[in-house]
Amino acid sequence: MAKLRSLTLRHWVIGAFGAVAIGLLPWTLWLSLSLPEDHVSDHWDLAWTGFDIALALLFGATAWAAYRRSTWVTALASSLGTLLIVDAWFDIVLESHSDQRRYAVLLALVAELPAAVVCFWIARRTERFLSWAVEAAPASELAASGEGAAEGDLIGIFEVAPDGEAAR
Repeated sequence: MAKLRSLTLRHWVIGAFGAVAIGLLPWTLWLSLSLPEDHVSDHWDLAWTGFDIALALLFGATAWAAYRRSTWVTALASSLGTLLIVDAWFDIVLESHSDQRRYAVLLALVAELPAAVVCFWIARRTERFLSWAVEAAPASELAASGEGAAEGDLIGIFEVAPDGEAAR
């Protein structure tokens, strides 16, 4: 039992997420072999409306976080970029008419995928800036390892102590 208590969040993420990733492989293979090629949905409009509302909320939240200079910009921009890629994928794959599919490919190449690249660039740039700010800040301004991060500060989620071991 003592071994379980010494595991950090990082260890749990590695184990649990790794297991899910491995478990999804046979599941995905089974789905690809067993699902019908076509499917009719009663709530198609609701699914796409909800997805587009999520996109709008993420665009707004990312803009608001950038305006507030929040550390949430990285997570929000990454999430938005991911949803834009998913949107492009489903727009292309789910179109059944060749004219609509060409339009979906064009929209993906001109709008959705470039916007996703910009989102990932924003996330990377923000993350690099936060890393630089933490390294440049005087030690007296940063929370000591194990004390936890200041309220509203996301940097302490995966804290690493000076000796290289994960903080408890």
